[in-house]
Amino acid sequence: MRKIVLALTLLVFFTVDAQQPKRHTPSEIYEAVKKLNFLGSALYIAAHPDDENTRLIAYLSNNVKARTAYLSLTRGDGGQNLIGTEIRELLGVMRTQELLAARSVDGGEQLFTRANDFGYSKHPDETLSIWNKEEVLGDVVRAIRTFKPDVIINRFNHRTPGTTHGHHTTSAMLSVEAFDLVGDKTKYSDQLTNLSTWQPRRLFFNTSWWFYGSQENFRKADKSNMLNVDIGTYYPSLGLSNNEIASIASSQHLCQGFGRLTTRGSQKEYIELLKGDLPKDKDNIFDGIDTSWNRVKGGEKIGDILEKVEADFDFRNPAVHLDDLVNAYQLIEKLEDAHWKKIKLEEITDIISACAGLYLEVSADAASVSPGGLVDLNVEAINRSKADMAITNINFSPLKTTIENTTTLPYNERQNIKKKIAIPLNTQYTSPYWLMDEGSPGMYIVKDKQLIGKPETPRFLNAAISLTINAQTITMHRPVVYRYSKPDKGELYKPFEVLPEVTASFSNPVIIFDGKTTQDVSLTIRAGKNNAHGKAYLDYPEGWQVTPSEIPFDIKQKGDVATVIFKVTPPNDESVGTISPKLTVNANNYIHQLVEIDYDHIPFQSVLLPSKTKVVNVAIQKNGTNIAYIAGAGDVIPESLRQIGYNVTVIPVTSISEDTLADFDAVVMGIRAYNVVDELKFKQRFLLDFVKQGGNMIVQYNTAGRRGVKIMAPFDLKLSRDRVTDETARVRILKEDHPVLNFPNQITPNDFEGWVQERGLYFPREWDANFTPILSMNDKGETAKDGSLLVAKYGEGHYIYTGLSFFRELPAGVPGAYKLFANMLSLGKGPQSSKIKG
Repeated sequence: MRKIVLALTLLVFFTVDAQQPKRHTPSEIYEAVKKLNFLGSALYIAAHPDDENTRLIAYLSNNVKARTAYLSLTRGDGGQNLIGTEIRELLGVMRTQELLAARSVDGGEQLFTRANDFGYSKHPDETLSIWNKEEVLGDVVRAIRTFKPDVIINRFNHRTPGTTHGHHTTSAMLSVEAFDLVGDKTKYSDQLTNLSTWQPRRLFFNTSWWFYGSQENFRKADKSNMLNVDIGTYYPSLGLSNNEIASIASSQHLCQGFGRLTTRGSQKEYIELLKGDLPKDKDNIFDGIDTSWNRVKGGEKIGDILEKVEADFDFRNPAVHLDDLVNAYQLIEKLEDAHWKKIKLEEITDIISACAGLYLEVSADAASVSPGGLVDLNVEAINRSKADMAITNINFSPLKTTIENTTTLPYNERQNIKKKIAIPLNTQYTSPYWLMDEGSPGMYIVKDKQLIGKPETPRFLNAAISLTINAQTITMHRPVVYRYSKPDKGELYKPFEVLPEVTASFSNPVIIFDGKTTQDVSLTIRAGKNNAHGKAYLDYPEGWQVTPSEIPFDIKQKGDVATVIFKVTPPNDESVGTISPKLTVNANNYIHQLVEIDYDHIPFQSVLLPSKTKVVNVAIQKNGTNIAYIAGAGDVIPESLRQIGYNVTVIPVTSISEDTLADFDAVVMGIRAYNVVDELKFKQRFLLDFVKQGGNMIVQYNTAGRRGVKIMAPFDLKLSRDRVTDETARVRILKEDHPVLNFPNQITPNDFEGWVQERGLYFPREWDANFTPILSMNDKGETAKDGSLLVAKYGEGHYIYTGLSFFRELPAGVPGAYKLFANMLSLGKGPQSSKIKG
């Protein structure tokens, strides 16, 4: 796994990543006290991870001290991945965690709806034909009623459909509609069992010159209905400017290539009022809203205490404020306002812990356990203040397990409290909740309504630790984590997971059969506990044959694997289907595979998905055998080509030379190679010489981007942002007699059936006459796009540029995509090749 270095100090007091206990400086504690004294909330709304304006979120959270959240309608499943091969659901898990990492930097919170990012959309009408509008709108209403923002800020303009991504405009349209619904008890009334109606005071649009077409147009625009703030403000206690924090936050979106330089200095941000009253003070988004403790009944006494703590804060010894903080805690517990009570209890509890220098951690002896298993827990507590402190009770929720012995916490002496607990057999797995049931292209299915909107599955096991501090009682909550170390990395943390006894996975998501040959299909079984033994079966399509019908397995150690091999025989006719395993252990059936996502910049992720492989029986002809593959942003094209019998060698860019390419029939460039591999500009001459001497070179899509990209084709070729998002769009053949459509496989319009998510993206719009366009396609209501597949004869070989989404289609097992790719690799080897210019 590629290492991602994250050089980042703690920029805000609290973070959403609760795995590792946080160490806080007095300056951070002081900033948290200031936030504790602000009772106001702001909700930012957009469509995807990385859509959010981290400058404004950081400003509201760190300068204004407002409780601030970002509602992303989707998890970004439909994007590309710059740092790995995860796409679709797994990419959505990654991007969810990158959003949480960004919020841990800029100080915000994170919310979602059930909308599934199905890929690029050109209009809200298309978006809402795939999303379930009533459900997504209901989720926006739910988010507002849950978070109770005073102000809402839309990232995008709801008044300009068709000018940007359809998801973008839809997010704004639904926000505007929800603003008028959230206070109506007749709308989405089923939510009011657990929630109450709410009416935000104001709704804004986060505008900028970009929405006006130019900076000059924006300078001339009427700004009487706008507020502006300086988001470049400097925070002396942190030693950072707000826009520096924002840059680091947005740089957490690494799989989207958002790593960037930090910026600093004065910078204006504009928001346009859409609904509600315009603040008289145009520098204050909360003008006219009481954000003091007077906002809640019984808050005046709390404010008197905490405002004094803020005014007299002792940076040398924050522990001197413990008595006042604990007294305020007791008063907050008595508040009638349940909303602010919950929020402020969490905030003040963490401040008390930090002022006391209290290290409080609950760790398990393993990273995971299966239902019915046992786990050893260790509660480590150190009081690093002079306060009288003791643990009186520990309750492990949701289990009915407690430790009631009093443990005194003397100054700076580590105390360890141990407990073995049993995990109930009916415990739910802790995999991402929105993936537990198979949804539709536009929507996730979430059966537990209380989970809707949450960024991730709540940790199963938590400890509520009751303490006395100077004779006052307070309860602190800690999740159970797994702590371990590696010699080359030091101390590390993982979430504590509940996972199945056994999981199963195939080595490939797609297996291609040649129409006649029986293949060995390997199934890898992984044990989630010691002494896992049972039987493995396969469910398979009608007409296929599998032997044997069952295979026993016996795995002694947790974490170990066993591989069983079934022989699979295809039918005589072309056939596409799915094979899925079933594991039986002690009369229990298991059908999931466990996918682990491990990157340095996000927490370790354990994802359970239905285990399956697509089987495709199709006769794919090919010429040539040896393929050189040069990796780009990350795809599984090499594995896919090996499925149809190619010998694929992944060549490091630094190794490209005339000699290393001599033994290959073709070179394939990974997606976005010229976007992400700078060294290619030094190696392009070797690649073009390879083509000139008779080789084939296939260049998959690169993004046009704002700065453009030089793909250094042998003839003029200009990329654009043209794309065809409808995967069912009609494909017209422009050059029926071209070898790429005829040898060694006959390509017809039928070969474009069954494609997934899109036809392709970033097609060239202009090209030299030496290129021959092969296909034409377009989305509904648009002009024809002819740049999806361009072929040029160069010397004795062929240079091919394609924006077709092979990186999605081959892993999805689309037969026509395999045929067409094999034809591209075979160019120059057919009987008609020498007669065709391109």
